[in-house]
Amino acid sequence: MKADNYTCKPLSIDVKILEKTDTETCKRMLAELSKGLAHPARVEIIRILTHNSPEARCICGDIVGVLPLAQSSVSQHLKVLKETGWIHGEIDGPRVCYCIVGGIIEYYMELVRRSIQDKSKI
Repeated sequence: MKADNYTCKPLSIDVKILEKTDTETCKRMLAELSKGLAHPARVEIIRILTHNSPEARCICGDIVGVLPLAQSSVSQHLKVLKETGWIHGEIDGPRVCYCIVGGIIEYYMELVRRSIQDKSKI
């Protein structure tokens, strides 16, 4: 995938913030992030963006070149991923370049762990 030497502005989330987050809030946050992964194409977009180097960004056209989907479908999936907190986008002239939020996968996994391991209501 062509990256054209774009760089992402750092945007990350720290999993340590969950240490002070109650279980019910974790469950709500988990549900919101899970909406972002509720389609195989979005999971594949996350996989693509995860394997890009930290210095590389990906424009919608690059993703369209990898997925068997129309540009409009890819754009809609990117919108959902952005709205649910998985990615961020930066305008670069006539296009938007996308990057995965740093630490989001670890954050998601910790939300899963905290939400499932809660034994307080059993």
